[in-house]
Amino acid sequence: MEFFCYHRDRPGSVALRRQLLEEHWSYMDRYAAEMIARGPTFADDGDTPTGSVHIVDLPDPAAARAFAFDEPNYQAGAYRDVLLRRWRNTLGRTMWDFPGGRTGGNRYLVLGLGAGQATDLAAPPDREDLIAYGPLLSDDGATWLGTAALVRAPAPDQARAVLTADRYADIEVHNWAFGGRPSRPEAVR
Repeated sequence: MEFFCYHRDRPGSVALRRQLLEEHWSYMDRYAAEMIARGPTFADDGDTPTGSVHIVDLPDPAAARAFAFDEPNYQAGAYRDVLLRRWRNTLGRTMWDFPGGRTGGNRYLVLGLGAGQATDLAAPPDREDLIAYGPLLSDDGATWLGTAALVRAPAPDQARAVLTADRYADIEVHNWAFGGRPSRPEAVR
């Protein structure tokens, strides 16, 4: 089962996150084989962290909750909240398989929070700039709750356009970057 996890930073927690960086990476190293995508989100300045995205393949919702809430930054109070949902990997690949690579162009997390009838269940036909894409679902996978995508785009408006605008209660767009240890080879997740 695939899960989308977005830890949103508590205001003023940058120093704490920096202090816990090695603990965070060591924790995530334990999930390297299960990782579909990972990386930090940033404020508009492109430098200040605002959260942390992890898309993982885990056995069940209980394992996903343990993953999200045992994370060192969460335990230390660096995060203000956590969005944790079942997710379906419609691209069938990891971010490391993205043909566009780790660098070049702007990268975004696009979150469409559901309102009513399910939409955007399948990836758009033009997948060239999609790093990860899939619906957000209830724990049992039966109810559509929204859509999450990692996208390469020139600007936030173009990233937002990956979703059908009038079908969501809200669409959030966050600056995002490929995550993981900077000193490790790309093949290591």
